[in-house]
Amino acid sequence: MSVIVVEFITLDGVVEDPDGSGGTPGGGWAFRHGREAVSGDKFRLGALLDTGVLLFGRTTWELFAKLWPGRTGEFADRLNNAAKLVASRTLHDVSAWQNSVLLQGELIETVEREERDVIVIGSVGLARELTAHRLVDEYRLLVFPTVVGAGRRLFDDVVHFEPVPTTRFGPANLGIYRTH
Repeated sequence: MSVIVVEFITLDGVVEDPDGSGGTPGGGWAFRHGREAVSGDKFRLGALLDTGVLLFGRTTWELFAKLWPGRTGEFADRLNNAAKLVASRTLHDVSAWQNSVLLQGELIETVEREERDVIVIGSVGLARELTAHRLVDEYRLLVFPTVVGAGRRLFDDVVHFEPVPTTRFGPANLGIYRTH
């Protein structure tokens, strides 16, 4: 089992509000580069969507549950059919997006017991908590040529990585970084 965090990220490390749905002053920075920069399987998840489990926080799950169920195509079909865990203390019904279940128990213990690969999409709070507990094996970061200057960042502390070669998608670069 591996824990993989995937994020859109700016050159200055901001991961907050890439689509602008959060209404932050710098929000929408990833989507300003056009649909091609953010659509499809840019994070190269492929078969992991079939065999792993997606882990979402409430805010990201609610956003995705509004957008993805009506979409079709190879990537959309895989994402919609994937198993999904939702970490939330306020949601009681996650039936709006197929194969979604509420995480039972504590996040860290649940992830440690999980036998499938765990893929965290967005959900910065969860990603940061898993990082703090040294549970993340790999980060897949789609880096955009943008500096926002302020906003929530993925990392506050020093983290050392083993880089894998990057791939360019339009204006953005996908960097894959392993921690072990």
